[in-house]
This record gives sequence, C-alpha cells and structure tokens, in this order.
Amino acid sequence: MTTASIGEHGIIGNMRSAALVNVFGGIDFFCFPEFDSPSVFASLLDSERAGSFSIRPAGEPRKGKQIYLPETNVLTTRFISQNSILELCDWMPVGGEAIPHCIMRLLTATHGDIEVELRCRPAFKYAGIEHTMEISGESATFHAASPGFPSIRLRGSVSLRAEGGAAFASFRLKEGDSAYFILGDAQDEPVNELIPFVLGEFQRTCAYWKQWAEKSVYEGRWRESVTRSALTLKLLTSAKHGSLVAAPTFGLPEFIGGGRNWDYRYTWIRDASFSLYAFYRLGYVEEGRRFFHWLKDRMNFTNATGAINVMYRIDGGTDISESELDHLAGYRDSKPVRIGNGAETQLQLDIYGELLDAAYLTTKYGDSIPYEAWNNIKKILHWLKDHWKDPDEGIWEVRGGRKEFLHSRVMCWVAFDRAIRLGQRRSLPGPFEWLQQCSDEIMRDIHENFWDKDIGAFVQFKGSKDVGASALLMPLLRFISPSDPRWISTLAVIERDLVVDTTVSRYHSKEGIDGLQGNEGGFTACSFWLVEALARSKQADKAQLLFEKLLAQANPLGLYAEELSATGEHLGNFPQALSHLALISAATYLDRSLSGQKASPWS
Repeated sequence: MTTASIGEHGIIGNMRSAALVNVFGGIDFFCFPEFDSPSVFASLLDSERAGSFSIRPAGEPRKGKQIYLPETNVLTTRFISQNSILELCDWMPVGGEAIPHCIMRLLTATHGDIEVELRCRPAFKYAGIEHTMEISGESATFHAASPGFPSIRLRGSVSLRAEGGAAFASFRLKEGDSAYFILGDAQDEPVNELIPFVLGEFQRTCAYWKQWAEKSVYEGRWRESVTRSALTLKLLTSAKHGSLVAAPTFGLPEFIGGGRNWDYRYTWIRDASFSLYAFYRLGYVEEGRRFFHWLKDRMNFTNATGAINVMYRIDGGTDISESELDHLAGYRDSKPVRIGNGAETQLQLDIYGELLDAAYLTTKYGDSIPYEAWNNIKKILHWLKDHWKDPDEGIWEVRGGRKEFLHSRVMCWVAFDRAIRLGQRRSLPGPFEWLQQCSDEIMRDIHENFWDKDIGAFVQFKGSKDVGASALLMPLLRFISPSDPRWISTLAVIERDLVVDTTVSRYHSKEGIDGLQGNEGGFTACSFWLVEALARSKQADKAQLLFEKLLAQANPLGLYAEELSATGEHLGNFPQALSHLALISAATYLDRSLSGQKASPWS
C-alpha cells in the first residue's frame, strides 16, 4: 500500500469525529464514533495492520489533486490522466435533523471511461482485535471480535466481494457515471433510495458550511487562509460538548524515526484563550460562548491540591492515561505510537492565566460571569497565590524535570491581572487588593530574575542562558509593551537564536530540558507568534513577508501540522488547532496594522 506523507491529506468531519483523506484516495485515519474513540482506520501509522478505505483508479497508485469545495469542508480529490478524469468527493454529513454519523464518498467519471478499485478493511481498537465480515450484494458489515465496539457497515451502488478481511470492488465508470458509498454505524436505519439520499446530504452539508463561513466578519487581506483555518477549527469542535480537540490524530511524529509521538485528541485548557479569541474576533460568538461554558464546568473543582487539570477528554472526563501500541510500526518507523497523554499528571501553571484570559474574553465579547463561577475563580486564584513560584513542566510539557519557566510565570501574572480587570469592570465582589499584590510581585520577579543583561533577553527559565519562543507571547498578552527596550532586545535574540528562515524552534534542547532524544521541526504556531510580535513592534513589512512565506508552506489545502521541518515537510499531529488559531490571530493583527488601524482599546 502506498503511504502518503502527513501533509498530503485533507480532513473531513462532522464535529463528532474526523477522518484524513490522502492524495491517493485513501482514508487512512479515522477514529469512531468519537474524536477520542479507538481508531478504525490508521494506516498512516501502519500500512499493513492498521486499516484503510481506499477508492482510486485501477493500476499503479497515483496522486490526485485535492481541493475543498469553496468555503466548505467537502473535499474533492481529482485523478487526471491523458484520457480520463475521475473525481472523488468526500464528506461527513452535517446540517440537518437526524443526521447519519457516517462518511460519504461520491465518485464521478467527469471525462472518459475509467476502471476503479475499492478496498475497505477496518482494524478495530487501534488494530488490536480481529473482526468478522458479512457481505450481501452492495453491502458489507464489519463486526469487532470483542464486545464494546460498534459494528460498521459499508453500503454502495456497486457489488462488493470479500478479499481477506476486506470488502473489495472493481468496476468501470463510463463518462458521466457516478458511484456512491456510505460508511457508518451498522445500527443506522437502512436507506432504500441511496442515490437521492447521498445527493441530498451533499447539498445539505455544502449549504451548512457555506452559511457558517459567511458569518465571519473578517474582511482582511488573507480571507481565504483565515476562512480555511476557521473551518478547520469548527471541524475540531465538539457539537455536543463545545470543546475543541488539539488535533484529530495520535502518534504522528515531531521527529522522523524518534519517540516524540503524542496523542492530541483531547482538549487542553491552554488552547482556551487562543480559541475564544479566534472565534470572537471572527464573529463566531456562539462557538466561543459554548467553549467557555465547557470551561466553566471545569472550574467547579473541589480538589485542594490543585485547581484544574491540564487537559480533559472532549466530554470533560479525565481518564487519559498514556500507553504504547507496540504492535504498530509507526509513521515511517517512528516509535513508540502512544495513545493517551502522560502530560495529564503534570503541573503546568500557565493554564491558570489562559483560563482567566478566556473568562475575561468571554465577558468582553459574550456572556457575563455568574456569581458562582466568580467564586470558583477566586478559589483558583487563592490556590495560585500559594503556588506561582513552584517549578513546573511548563507550556511545552517537558519530561526532563520541573523548572521555573518564564512563560508559566508570565501566565500567572495574566491570571491575576485579568481577574482584577474582570472583577472591577464587571462589578463583581472583591476584595481585590490581594490580587493586585500578587500581580505586582510576579511582575517584579520576572524583571528581576528572568532578565539576563548579559544576553539582553528574558530567558526561558530561571538560571538559563537561552531564550524560548514562548516569550513571543509577552507583548501579545500585554505583559510588556512591544516598544519596551527589554522586549525589543529579547525579540532580536529570539530571531538570532531560534529562527531559521520561516521556522521557529520552541527552545534549544541542548540543556536537556525536555528529557527526550532527537531534535524536532520548527513549531508552526511559534512562527505565527513571531509574525504578530514583529507587527506589534512596528515591523509590519517584515512581518508581512514572513507571513506570506508561512502561507506558502501550508499544504495545498491550506492546512498545517504541528511542526514544519527545515525542508518544509509537515510533522506532528495534523491538522493542529493551535497552528490555525495562531494564524488567525496573526492575520487579524497584521492586517489591521498594515491598514493603519489602531489596536482595539483594552477594556
């Protein structure tokens, strides 16, 4: 089986789960029935064992050209040869009542006659259990050999036959002819008239995405890229819970052949303020409001040893224990393949700043803070008052031991600063003096203990002689003025030490702070943070050139993985929400800066 690279994929989804479709016409990543459910297809991680669903022209595999139908998440892969053109359209239905939870695939010979092959072989529970298969005419039903996993059914407009544990079909389409396939829960009600049903769901789904995209208030220079990022974020949002997964995948490596392979199918508190800012800035108030309601439920804590978790399952659950799938080969032999995430048990003090920033943004663009939620916020801050000096694992979730990280300290300041603004400007009950004392003390601590006059920069952690890319957020968070001499100097050191062309490294690993072997690519979100930091520091022309270069490094569909290698290869889980959130923020500020508009007042 031909394996596509990470960047050679599009994503489809229905805000319950998502699938990756590669340029060869194969679905090689799909967890079902939820984002964080076990995989059914994961051949991107193991082409022999982990399951896939391919539809392609017969003969040697060849790459198609992928496009999204304008302002939708409906994906088309076009296979063009000298004598024929085959179009494969993939989507997951949304936008109607009693929507089927399934993948739909529409195949059309738009020019010439063409032979087509279909092969569908699921691999339940991360390819950990066997399955049985029943085939009857144009339908194939797959049953996991162990209880607790939903059976799935493939229905289509051509006859299927068994080939090993797969459903297989070989058929010829004449010019103008189409074929239709639905893969979903075997318990769904059967459909008598398949073709009208598929076409109806196609129209409904296209209309839903177009109507949603049209709600965006962004009218700047990069509308197409911003709209694609927004559509991607919407796909990664749970329609049921309002939470946002960091990525729909697990196990995709940040370093080829190495062990930096994590599971991102969960909701990080860290992404909260970034997510709310992106949604609110684009006019998607309802999405921001629903995410904050999910966050608000996480604030109802009773744990005296620590207020909130680093991450949660999409439904708010906390069972995210990490394990390794030793039976999977890994993407390009990058092992181990991990599910779950051991960072769930870490101390990451920056999340309190992100949580309070999210609460502040919600009151600015959306709802007010209820009295009980405000009391819970004060409980969190009382805990933080006693712990902000503690070493932690920080924003990058290092596994080399706790340190006093600059970003964690800055975000602790953000927590108290936003609480003061939130309480006073929204008429919430005080007192506020102790919040101001904590804010002032943290501010002094950062300037006295994290500023290194020898290198002329704020260092990554106390005692270090290196900078970290997370410092790029300092002016974005309004901790320091973008014209402050200390910030201008820090920015110059970051550009000198961490930037190669368009890629920005998160940190230098020479000090062994992450406890991991091997290097990694440039972190995509950090590159967009650099764009915004430059724009805020009155270097808009330089920021614009960098931004345009970064847009050129998206995959052909406008999607970004977590990281980019020095050669522009996409690395890590894909597509990553944080990359697209940072793009939206950078595009919004940079466009305003280039247009001569003043930044919005702090309120």
